[in-house]
Amino acid sequence: MLGFYINILENLLRSGGKLAAPLWLAATGETFAERSGVINIGLEGMMLSGAFAGMAAGLFAGNPWLGLLAGIAAGIVLAALFGVLTVYFHADQIITGAGLNLLAAGLTGFLFRRIFGVTGAALTAPAFAPATVPFLSHIPLIGALFSQQPVLLYFAFCLLPIAAFILNRTPTGLAIRACGEHAAAADTAGVKVYRLRFFCVLFCGGMCGAAGAYLALAHAHTFVEGMTAGRGFIALAVVIFGRWQPVKIFFASLFFGIANALQFQFQALGSAIPYQFFLMLPYVLTLLVLVFAGAKIGAPAELARPYRRE
Repeated sequence: MLGFYINILENLLRSGGKLAAPLWLAATGETFAERSGVINIGLEGMMLSGAFAGMAAGLFAGNPWLGLLAGIAAGIVLAALFGVLTVYFHADQIITGAGLNLLAAGLTGFLFRRIFGVTGAALTAPAFAPATVPFLSHIPLIGALFSQQPVLLYFAFCLLPIAAFILNRTPTGLAIRACGEHAAAADTAGVKVYRLRFFCVLFCGGMCGAAGAYLALAHAHTFVEGMTAGRGFIALAVVIFGRWQPVKIFFASLFFGIANALQFQFQALGSAIPYQFFLMLPYVLTLLVLVFAGAKIGAPAELARPYRRE
């Protein structure tokens, strides 16, 4: 009986880790943007653009790595548009991000139908091959995260310590945090606030594009209109839940990923609970995080406030 429950937990970790990867990629990028003082609710649109560009480039080139690069580039292009409007022209960040989501949804849908037809039937993008990490995969329970996972997942793992080190242990990270807490003081100290915020937004776009490419090339192996299914908004909640810290964001993403994986596990067990309950669980958790955690955790002081040099 114990072995049965351990097997269930390992399956949840394996599936949850796979589903969590696009969340922590997008949320890590958003963390850098928010710590610099810019809130980008256009994550959904950037992920969707990355998914389409990744699938299309991977399909035509026959190489998922080229698809990943195309997805990152698509995210950066949208982020550049968002950054120019919000950082340099002081446009409202919330409205601009919402408009970006609408633009991406319409543009990817139009291009998909234009290039692949109305249905896009039988489209299968080249996928990242599954791999196993020899030593880590033998650790009880935790080893499930490192067994038969897409190669891209391990590169996402490597991003965690790098992002945490840059944000918390380097002069660049200190400058980013200063821009988010008191931009005028940072400017007085010699930090180029506009440039730093813009590059943080570009990094956010690149990570969102990578997250979208992951969905298309490591998870679904195809593209479907609206396939991000609200993951960009969940990533925003993950940033709050993870207190704007990359390592905590990883565990928050894993929590949401496991919640999403519950539906598949309980369907496999023949549970009498309707699968729709587990399907809505990540979104219910998102609302709860925003209601309870969001009220208690202090965001960067100048989040969503355009900086205007006096």
